[in-house]
Amino acid sequence: MPFAEAPSRALPTLHEFFAPGGILARSPLPYEYRPGQLEMAKAVERAFSERRHLIVEAGTGTGKTLAYLLPALRTGQRVIVSTGTKALQDQLFFRDIPFLETLLGDLRVCYMKGRANYLCRHKLVTLQNQPILSGLEEINEYREIAEWEKQTETGDRAELATLPESSALWQKLDARSEACLGTTCPDYRRCFITEMRRRALESDIIIVNHHLFFADAAVRQMAAAAPDAGILPEAGLVIFDEAHELEGVASNYFGLSLSNLRFEELARDTETLLRGKSGSMNVAALTQQLRDRARMLFAALPAGDGRQPFNDREGFLETSGDLYLGVRATLRQMEADLDSLTEAEEAFALKGRTMRLRSDLEFLLESNASNMVYWLERRGAPAASDRRQGRGASRTTFIQATPIDVSELLRERVFEQIPTVVLTSATLTVQGGFEHLRRRLGLSEARELVVPSHYRYGQQALLYLPPEMPDPRDGDFPEAAARCIRRVLEITQGRAFCLFTSYAQMRDLYERLLPVLDYPILLHGTAPRKALLEEFRNTPNAVLFGTSSFWQGVDVQGEALSCVIIDRLPFAVPSDPVVQARMKAIEENGGKPFFDYQVPEAVLTLKQGFGRLIRSLEDRGVLVLLDRRIRTQRYGQTFLQSLPPYRTTNTITDVEEFFNSPKP
Repeated sequence: MPFAEAPSRALPTLHEFFAPGGILARSPLPYEYRPGQLEMAKAVERAFSERRHLIVEAGTGTGKTLAYLLPALRTGQRVIVSTGTKALQDQLFFRDIPFLETLLGDLRVCYMKGRANYLCRHKLVTLQNQPILSGLEEINEYREIAEWEKQTETGDRAELATLPESSALWQKLDARSEACLGTTCPDYRRCFITEMRRRALESDIIIVNHHLFFADAAVRQMAAAAPDAGILPEAGLVIFDEAHELEGVASNYFGLSLSNLRFEELARDTETLLRGKSGSMNVAALTQQLRDRARMLFAALPAGDGRQPFNDREGFLETSGDLYLGVRATLRQMEADLDSLTEAEEAFALKGRTMRLRSDLEFLLESNASNMVYWLERRGAPAASDRRQGRGASRTTFIQATPIDVSELLRERVFEQIPTVVLTSATLTVQGGFEHLRRRLGLSEARELVVPSHYRYGQQALLYLPPEMPDPRDGDFPEAAARCIRRVLEITQGRAFCLFTSYAQMRDLYERLLPVLDYPILLHGTAPRKALLEEFRNTPNAVLFGTSSFWQGVDVQGEALSCVIIDRLPFAVPSDPVVQARMKAIEENGGKPFFDYQVPEAVLTLKQGFGRLIRSLEDRGVLVLLDRRIRTQRYGQTFLQSLPPYRTTNTITDVEEFFNSPKP
């Protein structure tokens, strides 16, 4: 297994770096010795040296990134650091690593994203002068990208600040693996993916995110014989930061997903890449047939919005099997015709895509894997004509298969394959223990460490549990919630996140409070998350109404965020097909799905949501939970015992006094 060579210079010991009077103490950062940070660093270094796995819950403010980065560098081996969010990935590469370099000198670190973030130079050339650009907007975007390509060193679309996030053109130009020609590509040596691989092979630390890590693992599994299948180099040491995200991300990539858009992309790319090639006329004729047949197949899927089970696939095939067989026959014919185009380099990659598409379709509609739950998801609003006919085919529709239990998959493909895996996050324990995490991830052999937060929660935060709220499931809850939120925001003078467990609940409370609040209100969904956060930081007394994506990975320090209000305990929706299947599996194995799965998952989510408030030693504020069940139900104690040691009250006057009192 290849590793980066050991650094030529000696790096400081952990004590020399973290101890009082050490290198970190002499840095420009405001310094306060954190025993927990040094304790974590020692545990990580010991895990590396003993080739053991390690789980660390490191409370907010511990300084956990430095606590694992220095031990990683000291190994002299290649280490992959995987984060749950791109925000943390950016923080590591653009803030933490440069800071370390001011203390230690230049470091060999590589930043890697998924292939869809990078430009494919071959596609850019192929699309030149092709009549498939849609309108003036795409033509202008193409010109901008073509000019940028001449000067960029990375090919990362993040450098294109003016390119819309939803750019349809970028999807025609990105470097996703299913359209890659590999070493046969005429632009292989100039390829941004090739260059990124080279940098990774020369690096001591490679910073990725969980999505890329598991996408790469899935690609390697499907193409075990192809050396260039993945983009990540081998590494014997892996650190998963924000490890509470692992089960969800791994479930996506160990499963299968097929959308109507994927058929359209295959047809489009086939037409584009083979245009003008000798003998390609038959294939070109099949692409329109593929579009038409796929459209009819997806239109025939069971009606419904959002996520829904797709349990009766056998019944679907009985009524619509001819549509399925028609799509499959077209794909088979495309494979055969592409195979005959031996002179077209692009035909080989297109044939591989066509085969994978057919294989995925066959699995999703015909297989009966016992550890899979099959379901449908529709995203976006249907066209008016589709609504009248009860169809949703104009939207992006997904047929999905998700593992019910990923513990065995993770054990076999991660924990038994990699000598040392470190899992860390601020939210891994339930009632102080790691049993739930170990069970869900299949991690039986690992050391454990809980590092308390460096923050003084008893002084910095107050948890307010309003005493007379209705049950959140009662019809009078929204009105009572609006009254309580309004009263709290009057005391805090805005400066709050209001976090909700569903978009519908968020919208309802937003509409109730918009006419009566005197503070600027920002609503999730009206702009990109990054733009909303920036506006929140720069708008005095602002209030942000948000759902799931604002519960974690968001860092707002200072008085701009002085209150976090959560409407209800964040239990997963029991009708969600994946949640439903997991609860059923736990019950069949003799467990109690609500207490063994829903409560622990909700505890971790609540800890994440409340964690938005205190982000520095100077922060202080009030947490509000409007859900009376934390006090009235037996499981409420599980939540309270899992939270940091906040001071708790059920009296609104205590909230007033908290804000009127001087900072400690």
